[in-house]
Amino acid sequence: MTNLDVGATAPLPLPLVAPAASDDILDSVTALVGNTPVVELRSLARELPARVLVKLESRNPGGSSKDRVALNMVRMAEATGVLAPGATIVEASSGNTGIGLALVGRLTGHPVVVVHSAAISDEKRAVLTAYGARLVEADWDAAPSDPANPRAVADRIAAETLGAWRSAQFENFANPGAHYQTTGPEIWRQTAGAITHFVASIGTGGTVSGAGRFLKDVSAGAVKVIGANPTGSTYGGDVGGSILVDGVGTSWPRDFWPATFDHAVLDDIRTVGDETVYRTTHALAAEEALLLGPSSGLAVAVALETARTAPPGSVVLAIAPDGGINYLTKAYNSAWLHGAGLSSSALAL
Repeated sequence: MTNLDVGATAPLPLPLVAPAASDDILDSVTALVGNTPVVELRSLARELPARVLVKLESRNPGGSSKDRVALNMVRMAEATGVLAPGATIVEASSGNTGIGLALVGRLTGHPVVVVHSAAISDEKRAVLTAYGARLVEADWDAAPSDPANPRAVADRIAAETLGAWRSAQFENFANPGAHYQTTGPEIWRQTAGAITHFVASIGTGGTVSGAGRFLKDVSAGAVKVIGANPTGSTYGGDVGGSILVDGVGTSWPRDFWPATFDHAVLDDIRTVGDETVYRTTHALAAEEALLLGPSSGLAVAVALETARTAPPGSVVLAIAPDGGINYLTKAYNSAWLHGAGLSSSALAL
């Protein structure tokens, strides 16, 4: 008698599995871009007069909202002929746009070069490498006119690479266009038009400008659009300084803000201190079981602040741009937090 026989006189019936419908099988992972879920905060917002919702962009196949941008930029470039078959894509990125482009490039036959900062997390480096991207480090703090500036480095690499295309996420209007065409309509549908306040962290400005513009248009201006800004960023009107939140903010003066950031769409910009950002990020994991990146903590912190003073019955939705897996050695690492001066007992892990 074998271990599988143990007293059995007949085989166990196989579980009933319905045959797959044709639309259950996707052509590629690009079909998974978009239609990300929205969850309601039940613990952190339980005593607030407004509902607080979070849209989980980490559910995109590359792990962030930048998958939408990468896919739209590549599709538009291929359609207009500026990106030839097999041509190299070059981008300056803090990680997520690079990952999105590397994913799309892998599927469409385009090699990808990502110019990044020294501060990029080990996890993002590993993901970029796994997708086959070539990594080039540049000085993220270099002035726009400095040849060491990451955008200048990316421009130089593109110029020196035969047939290369600079996706230029900071100037490419397919960036906010992706969010106008997909993120905004999804939010309107998922909230059944009940959303009253939209919150997004400002990086290139594509999400807050594109989705924000759609929500303004569809609601005849009723939805309030709020930008979440980290300490050290000039978006909130302060002098530029060190930014401890990956992928958001800019230390450059207004003359050098990204063309993809449409300031006119926003009703307000709120700057949040680093300690509040990281405390919120940790609270999301501890109280809501949402392991998210620090830019999500930034947006949720502003959403909670907004909900405290919003009229009863308001619906505040925050974009969570990515998950926390790519920040385990930074945002969720005690040594990194203490090294960054975030040594409050509230942040201790």
